[in-house]
Amino acid sequence: MADVIDEHRMEIENRIKNLCCSVSGDYSLDIKPDVETYAKSKYIALYDAIKQGAFGKYFDSRQLSLYLMKKIYMSAKEKPLMELAQLCVDTAVYPLIAGERLGIDDIREKAFADILKYQEYIMDQNYFGQVKCTMIKQYLKLDQEQMSKENDDIWCAVHEIDKLQNAKDTEEIIEGIDRIYNQVFDQTFEEKHGDLGHVLSIEPLEIARASWQECVDDEQMEDIIKKYLANLDDDMMRLDINESRKKPFENENGIIDADDGGSDFLDKDREAVQKVAEYVELNYGKTCLTDLEKERQSRNLCKGIHSKCMLHFTEGILHAPVIKNNQYRFCQLQYEKNRMYYYNNHWIVKRNIAVLADTLTKALVLRQEEERCRSLSGTLIPARMWKLSRTDDAKLFDKKLRSDNTEFVVDILLDASGSQAKRQSQVAIQGYMISKALSKVGIAHRVSSYSTFWDHTIIHRFRDYDDGKDKNIRIFEYRASANNRDGLAIKAVCDTLSKRSEDNKILIVLSDGKPNDMGTNRPGTRKIKPYTGEEAIKDTAFEVRRTRALGVSVLGIFAGSEEDLPAEKKIYGKDFAYIRNISNFSRIVGTYLRRQLDK
Repeated sequence: MADVIDEHRMEIENRIKNLCCSVSGDYSLDIKPDVETYAKSKYIALYDAIKQGAFGKYFDSRQLSLYLMKKIYMSAKEKPLMELAQLCVDTAVYPLIAGERLGIDDIREKAFADILKYQEYIMDQNYFGQVKCTMIKQYLKLDQEQMSKENDDIWCAVHEIDKLQNAKDTEEIIEGIDRIYNQVFDQTFEEKHGDLGHVLSIEPLEIARASWQECVDDEQMEDIIKKYLANLDDDMMRLDINESRKKPFENENGIIDADDGGSDFLDKDREAVQKVAEYVELNYGKTCLTDLEKERQSRNLCKGIHSKCMLHFTEGILHAPVIKNNQYRFCQLQYEKNRMYYYNNHWIVKRNIAVLADTLTKALVLRQEEERCRSLSGTLIPARMWKLSRTDDAKLFDKKLRSDNTEFVVDILLDASGSQAKRQSQVAIQGYMISKALSKVGIAHRVSSYSTFWDHTIIHRFRDYDDGKDKNIRIFEYRASANNRDGLAIKAVCDTLSKRSEDNKILIVLSDGKPNDMGTNRPGTRKIKPYTGEEAIKDTAFEVRRTRALGVSVLGIFAGSEEDLPAEKKIYGKDFAYIRNISNFSRIVGTYLRRQLDK
């Protein structure tokens, strides 16, 4: 049955593709057949395909898509602008294709009738929807007397759009869309954001950088823009209103999500915050907490300098993806790079793990030796019987004491901010070596990384305390990007670590000693206080000392530039290690861990 459905779907896709390519005369044209719309109305899907092919033949779809992307970036409302663009494209293309191919009038008429049948109520909910409804009724010659009495503003837009029937090139269409949007929908746009010349002067890479900061390089940004424009190009060719379809900025291509853009988006605070959370999940992986747990964590921990921040706990995009988008592929690529670095340094890493595990084993063996102490119960010692009734010492027994590995728990926290981008594989290897050694000796431990994207601090958990050694390989999924709020990350991890039942708790933080989050805001994110310089260092140092006061031993492993060493010393005091050469890693870390075990 499934094979039959797939075969039928492919048949429909091929039919739509062939129709589009036949109209355009370009069989290399890359389009996305809308099978879902075809299932509802084949005439709507076929007319959209004809229109897309015709636009590709007579006009430049990439040029128009670039304009729309830039206009939205400059705070134009996305949904109205797209609806206007769809109407203008249809108006410009129809006279050209109708004069060239017989039967277009019949398909268009049936497509318009179906749109009116299924979506008249939806179209009446917004301005350009009403404009679309009026234009469809005008073409179908419905209620013309009543229509003439309708809102003058609607007819004003209809008349302006009709002028594009004689458009000779893409520039004329762009000028028409821009003029209509500024005159009939947002008359304050030019005053606030600039005219058409200013909009067109925006560089595409500037838009990508504004959304992603240092998350991706220029080549990746260009790929993101290319795929986004392809999606935008496909979407603006449709007159159909499909509410379930992803909006252009909600796709997998990595461009910022801003449904309506501009100030209206910021006014919808709750909706905006939810959209930002969804965007974070899209690019970092679904949260591993319930909504209630996430709310509790953020409410209890995001205070003071971290006020209005949010925490996002995840197992990573490779294990909890919303969709397999560009970020998913970038993480896969970095995972392979980290693995390759491991294989290239296999013998050094293996020796470090063996030495570190041996150091821990010896310390634990010493702890497991039986000790005796005087007690109120245990084995009676006859030589002490004389104390009965003569002294207040009632400890007449010896009791055997024996330690075991379950008295220890370790948390390993890796700085995954963009400043670690040049050292990603080295940091991943260091985390892996500690985890592998702890697994060998049976000490419960958790490994996580942290970074801050917009107002969300991401805690990426690679393995949990009770996971088996097979989960250690996940540490190679470590990838550095965005900013870092070290104090908040330490507080978040220790919130669960301090509640563990083990008597001895250890936190190991691998960082560059440079907490830094400029607090850059994007549409829908809440305005947070910048976290930089001396203030950030003091906050991180405070959290380290507060953690130690809770009975958790904290070791800072420095993985940065020598110029940042003073900051590392301020944060971690005497308990920090600077490892210049990976071959010394096991000795330095082993010394610290053994000292904690000996205590």
